[in-house]
Amino acid sequence: MSLGKRLAKSPAVIRSLGRIAHGWLARCQRRTSWEVRGEDALRAALAQGPVLLVLRHSRLMLGPFHWPRDAADLSSLHDTSPIARIAGDTHRRCGLTPVAMSARLSNLAMSRMVMDRMRAGASIGITADGPLGPMGEINDPPLDWARITGAPVFFYAYATERQSRAKSWDRLLLPRPGGRGAVVFRPWDDTMPRRTDAQERARLRASMKAALDATTAEADAMLGLPPGP
Repeated sequence: MSLGKRLAKSPAVIRSLGRIAHGWLARCQRRTSWEVRGEDALRAALAQGPVLLVLRHSRLMLGPFHWPRDAADLSSLHDTSPIARIAGDTHRRCGLTPVAMSARLSNLAMSRMVMDRMRAGASIGITADGPLGPMGEINDPPLDWARITGAPVFFYAYATERQSRAKSWDRLLLPRPGGRGAVVFRPWDDTMPRRTDAQERARLRASMKAALDATTAEADAMLGLPPGP
């Protein structure tokens, strides 16, 4: 194994990079003037129990800072790549409970892990199109876990006036300190039944995508920005 790969797997290196990333993101959070919509509805739902929080991979960087940690814990799910582990470390530094989901785990094992966290009172945060796309689409896990858990689904997005975009598959939004920022939490009006046929599942996937797209577009519109990924 190369030195680079050994360093990428080193817990000490991951913690060091996580500390740097968290410090930068915390600075962006502090120096941005935020407008938040939908948090009251989210808090009302959390008073009844955990929720499933769904977002785009491109809008995940400041998510841990916007979750109402005084209302409930959030287990953010991530894969075991070095970048994802660094992201998990930043979430831990925000007081959340990140959970690494190995690709070697079966769907049943992952579902059991999700249920265990929800039984412990934690909500679950998941990127709809992560970890590798397609960009902006709804992959199977949000649909499956909405069905298995029966938990209410909320969508989340943030936007900032001062930003750049990574040259990545998701065009990750990279916030910069200063300016205005917008945060939107939106409940899903649909419900996921315990059993669905292929036609109904396709309808629910389209419904979830439309709601997530609308949430993301609303955050952009609050700042006068055109809809972005």
